[in-house]
Order: sequence, then structure tokens, then C-alpha cells
Amino acid sequence: MAAQRVFPLSCVVQQYAWGKMGSNSEVARLLASSDPLARISEDKPYAELWMGTHPRGDAKILDNRISQKTLGQWIAENQDCLGSKVKDTFNGKLPFLFKVLSVETALSIQAHPNKELAEKLHLQAPQHYPDANHKPEIAIALTSFQGLCGFRPVEEIVTFLTKVPEFQFLIGDDAATQLKQSMSCDSQAVASALQSCFSHLMKSEKKVVVEQLNLLVKRISQQVAAGNNMEDICGELLLQLHQQYPGDIGCFAIYFLNLLTLKPGEAMFLEANVPHAYLKGDCVECMACSDNTVRAGLTPKFIDVPTLCEMLSYTPSPSQDRLFPPARSQEDPYLFIYDPPVPDFTVMKMEVPGFVTEYKVLALDSASILLMVQGTVTASTPTAQAAIPLQRGGVLFIGANECVSLKLAVPKDLLMFRACCLL
Repeated sequence: MAAQRVFPLSCVVQQYAWGKMGSNSEVARLLASSDPLARISEDKPYAELWMGTHPRGDAKILDNRISQKTLGQWIAENQDCLGSKVKDTFNGKLPFLFKVLSVETALSIQAHPNKELAEKLHLQAPQHYPDANHKPEIAIALTSFQGLCGFRPVEEIVTFLTKVPEFQFLIGDDAATQLKQSMSCDSQAVASALQSCFSHLMKSEKKVVVEQLNLLVKRISQQVAAGNNMEDICGELLLQLHQQYPGDIGCFAIYFLNLLTLKPGEAMFLEANVPHAYLKGDCVECMACSDNTVRAGLTPKFIDVPTLCEMLSYTPSPSQDRLFPPARSQEDPYLFIYDPPVPDFTVMKMEVPGFVTEYKVLALDSASILLMVQGTVTASTPTAQAAIPLQRGGVLFIGANECVSLKLAVPKDLLMFRACCLL
């Protein structure tokens, strides 16, 4: 009998405090749809669904004909399923971690190190930096999704320095003047001025930060109560972040970083050293298989300000430049491909209209993980003994070079995402 190379997975849910609560969470709703035995607790956060082999969330195999219990164990003994190039390039391991995130309160302001820095940090402080891998990632919105990403154009930051005296106070006059003067200089001078300003802010004394933040919150609250619109200084967002993280230096980062609101299907790609923070909404996320994060605010966790200020990419750009549009497939009218400039992962989105009775999932020279966000199908392959029912929230592992046919059980549109590695 041919070995099973396509099978369903039961994936790990992470209940981090920032996640949406109970059935408000897309993670919880996907879990409830795919597992009739799942019980959703309305008073618990459902933050992330992990689909992959990471030791902190190795997916369980839902096929009793397979002796291995988890996907990580199975791949270790069936490395050919990765695809020849993937197997050799990534030492017989699945190179990506695929996730769904449901964000209620802001995640920390953070950046992920490149490979060289990741190796160094892991050697120096393995308790804070648990592995030696880089962690580029892409976030694709499932609902309206808000995040901070990359440095704003300098003109915008300078405008905030003028309109928000509390922000200017923390930066200091010298650094603020340097930034204003850099606007007529080359990109190196801009980067140097930006680093100086950001470092001044992040290294401010806690007591001074709290004083200035309280002044700003009071001023915005009074203006809002009087019926004035404070959007020119992101008033509503500042109040929201201060409520979530009172007195936190990260509240001021909104004046440095681009604010993006992604519509469903829109994406942002976060390469190494780009500062970012997810604020609210649901998304699909894919990343290199790593758990390395350098944090600097909006968090109760370990903060490493010197490393962050040193490592960041101080390249300002308008917010629309941070969007990462997919390419439409030439062969398949229902397929969109998000292929960032890193070898570790690619994400495909498939939107199949309900009138299509059968849909063929392309065979790839890469192992892949398929998530069903919307729709009900039965999946079959030439090697499988029986069809696999798959509904909303269902997750399917597909070995390299396996062709999967999906028969639509009901004439309703399908929405699927598939993570793979196209070398």
C-alpha cells in the first residue's frame, strides 16, 4: 500500500493574553467549525493557530493509519515529502510556520533579526532568543487588520514633532533639529537622524515618559470630550494604546511608524529589522520557522532597547509602499500568489466560486499546508485510500508532488490559503 502523503492535521492554539476572546476570535471559530468536540471558553483568549512543526506547536496527525503522532515526527522519517530542493536547502525540516492570528489588543513593538544577528543573540542570551534562525514574515488580512509597519516619511514625523509637544520633549531639541535638517540631505543622513531620534525616545527615563504621556492623554481626552477631531495626531489610537498599556513608551511609537489598515486579502511583508506591531484584527501569517523577537514597548515581556535601536532599518517610506500585493496565477484564474523575496515560504490564496464542482490543487515540488477558511469539500488524491472531508477550519498537509482534487460538497464559494516553499 502506498504511504499516506496527504492527511488532515489538528493544530495547536496559543492563548496569549492579546488574543480575541471566545467566539469573537477567528481562531476559535475555525477551531469550532473543524472539530465538533472543541469547546470554546468565552472568557479565554484565542490568539494564534499554529500550523507546522515548531516544537512549541507541532501539529497532530489525524490519520490512524500513520504511526507517528505529530507532523514533525512524520517529516523526520519521511524527508522526501518536503521536495528535493527543500529537503537539501533546509536540512530535512519544514522551513515555515503557518498561522492564523486574532488580535484584540496590540502586540509589542518589535523587529526580527536577520540570520547573522539571530545567531549572535542566540549564543549570547538563549533564554530570550530561543533559536538561531531569522524570522521574515507576511501577514494577509482576513478581516480589517490594523498594524504599524516601518518608519513613516520624515515629513510626517516632523509634523508630529510640531503638533505633539510631549513627543518633541522626549526626543529632545537637538535630535529633533537634526531630523528636520536631514530632510534636505542624503538617505544616510536621514537614517542617522532617524536613529538618533528613535533612540532618544526609547531610552527616555520611565518617570519622564509617564509624565509626558499623561499630559498628552489628558490633552487629547479633553479635546475629544469637547467634540474635536484629534485624528491629525492619531488621538483615538493613542488613547486606545494607553488604555491597553498605561505609561508605556510604545504609545509614542505611533508617531514614528506607518499606520496601515489592510482590507481582506491585502498583505504586508515584514523583512528582517523592520519595526512593526500588530494592533487589531484577524490575519493569516507565514514566517520562517523561528520564535525570535526583539521587543521595545507595548509589552510586559523582556525588552531589549539597545539591540532594537542598533538593528533597525531606518529607511522611511510611505505607508502604501509597505503593502505587498499578490501576483495572479497565469494557469489558474482562482489563484493568487504572495511570494516575498525570501526562500523560506510562499503563500497562495485560492478563491473558488461555488459554481465550480471540482477544483484541482496544483502539485508542487514542496510540502505544503492548506487551510480552509470558507467552504466544504472532500479531498482526494491518486494515492489516498479514501476521500478526506474538509470544512471551514480544516487543515491538510500535502506532500511534495502530490495532486489533490477538491470536490465541493455544497455550491458555496471556497476561500483557502496554502503555505509552501518555492525554491
